[in-house]
Amino acid sequence: MSKGSMFAKPEPGYTTAGATGDTVVVLIGMRINHFWAVHHWGPVFFSMLKMLAELRRAPERGLRGRVLLTASPRTYYVVQYWESKEKLYTYAQEGFHRTVWAFANRKVKAGKARQHVGLWHETYIVPEGGYESIYFDMPPFGLAGATGMLPVEARGRHASQRLAHRSGAKGTSAKGTTAEVNAADESRAVDESPVEQSH
Repeated sequence: MSKGSMFAKPEPGYTTAGATGDTVVVLIGMRINHFWAVHHWGPVFFSMLKMLAELRRAPERGLRGRVLLTASPRTYYVVQYWESKEKLYTYAQEGFHRTVWAFANRKVKAGKARQHVGLWHETYIVPEGGYESIYFDMPPFGLAGATGMLPVEARGRHASQRLAHRSGAKGTSAKGTTAEVNAADESRAVDESPVEQSH
């Protein structure tokens, strides 16, 4: 599971994520609306950490990786990569997550939320061919931290090749379709730069 450790060893050169099939991405977070209301937003913040710890101890629940981020001093969120939408839906109805949401809903119904803290999430089910990635001198991070890291040549040096990759598809090489590989070779004959033109 990707932890985004600042001590992780970088992989030299260009790499890409080893994801196959659908990719399930969840963004979930909180916004501190009133800094002084620590007794309201503090428990929310630590509840998220507790849920992540619960998922880390039980990898069979389906969380493959996560990255903790901040958008501002008020907004904190987690990018999560899930094994499947079914496992995501199942966890949403179980475990500590269900306990937390039941508590939050009771506060809302009782009129005690008072807009001290905002909660949000977004879910994306991205089919194969709808995502690609590239990393340079990076440790496993993000999608690569969740699904494994490959040399970029395994999926193609150009974004169009990586988007065209299909796991196990006939007539498609590891670097993309034959036409795309030929086009890429022609492009490299003109531009010998080691850095791709389009990420």
